[in-house]
Amino acid sequence: MPYEWTRPGVSGDAPAELHLWPYRSLGPRGFAVFIGATVAMLAVPLLAVLGTAILWVLLAFMIAAVAGMWWALRRNWRDASVSEVLTLEPGRIAIRRRESDGTLRHWEANPYWTSVNLRATGGPVAQYLTLKGGGREVELGAFLTPEERVSLAEALRKRLGEIR
Repeated sequence: MPYEWTRPGVSGDAPAELHLWPYRSLGPRGFAVFIGATVAMLAVPLLAVLGTAILWVLLAFMIAAVAGMWWALRRNWRDASVSEVLTLEPGRIAIRRRESDGTLRHWEANPYWTSVNLRATGGPVAQYLTLKGGGREVELGAFLTPEERVSLAEALRKRLGEIR
């Protein structure tokens, strides 16, 4: 799952910390292999036109295709750099969200008055998970699958119940 409790917070006043991140199915090594394989496959047709003027035309298109693929994968990697950290302790619950552009967002409330809301329908995504408290309602785990949001909601309700 793309979230884990890094600090379980089981002893008395120790805070619990939950880290959430989006899936990254293609790591840096996979990125390099994919670009290399793409270049190799696109280079095969160039063998037939070696020594002709057509080679330069096809080479320009090949470079444009690889550059476009590189840009798209790098953009996807940057967009997937979103992360959320939820800190839960007896007197405070807080969420820090780092957007893909580096912007930090912060939300804080009292866990006694915080509720976990899971809307099966009616939200921007299926199983829309929010936390409501401190006069605001914030989304949590927008990048998770619906099943993961359901299990996360159950885990959060259990943790909040233990603190109360």
